[in-house]
Amino acid sequence: MRPTAARLLNILVPVKRCVDYAVKIRVNPQQTGIDTNVKHSMNPFDEIGAPRACSRAPAERLKDAVKSITVVTLGPAKSAETLRTALAMGADRGVHVELPDGAPAPEPLGVARALRAIIARQREAGQDTDLVILGKQAIDDDLGQTGQMLAALLGAAQATCASRLEVDVGARVARVRTEIDGGAEELVCRLPAVVTTDLRCVARAFRPGDAHSDRLTCARVFLRLNEPRYASLPNIMKAKKKPIERLTPADLGVDLAPVLETIAVAEPPKRVGGGKVRRVSRLVVSVTHSAGPLWGPAGC
Repeated sequence: MRPTAARLLNILVPVKRCVDYAVKIRVNPQQTGIDTNVKHSMNPFDEIGAPRACSRAPAERLKDAVKSITVVTLGPAKSAETLRTALAMGADRGVHVELPDGAPAPEPLGVARALRAIIARQREAGQDTDLVILGKQAIDDDLGQTGQMLAALLGAAQATCASRLEVDVGARVARVRTEIDGGAEELVCRLPAVVTTDLRCVARAFRPGDAHSDRLTCARVFLRLNEPRYASLPNIMKAKKKPIERLTPADLGVDLAPVLETIAVAEPPKRVGGGKVRRVSRLVVSVTHSAGPLWGPAGC
């Protein structure tokens, strides 16, 4: 028996347009930030989670378990390219919260409030969001706070730095293996939930209606998030016809003005070349005079 539409998953996938990871970062002449007149692409941590959550292949996209996948981005007009990339990978629709060119980048709390407002709009339209999947951090600011703040604002379960994700659609729970300092731990989260993905992440789902063996373990489909996925040319052409809803912060009732002020940005000092010494005693003298003594008053 096929599952009813009420039991299918609605997934929200936030993505961010960042300076490409292969570009050498340089500080702008005004020392107010980095030079942004370089190549941009999707944030690699979002690129871990988003393409696999948006897979269109029937075996990968969990056709019987997922109802819709919506990708969201906040940024200037050029951020629409990032949305189109995600749509070409299989998302159903996009939401673009447009910001003026040259506007300061929104801070994590502002982004989380905007995402909460988008989820509320979808709920009013009769579409509850069951799962939010986003990268654990962005490579431009490395803050890693948006997912946690969004979960707090929604009052939803959260799992960060996920290395494995299992979704039991019938039981409405997600089992997440997360990376911690001592190794890994496994969390059980009731949907709706917010999951942030690490670089090593594998996801799967149990579809309702599958034969039972121990639990819903008969039909298991794996999404290997750490494998690169590229959009094919036909899917790129199809993505141009997929809908993108354009909103402004005013439409969502949020203020994205930054709270923190950046005083100055400077490049780290250049490393000074090392030298050679002939005797250990000379090394001790050199280190002592340059960096202070390496031992206490007792000489130990």
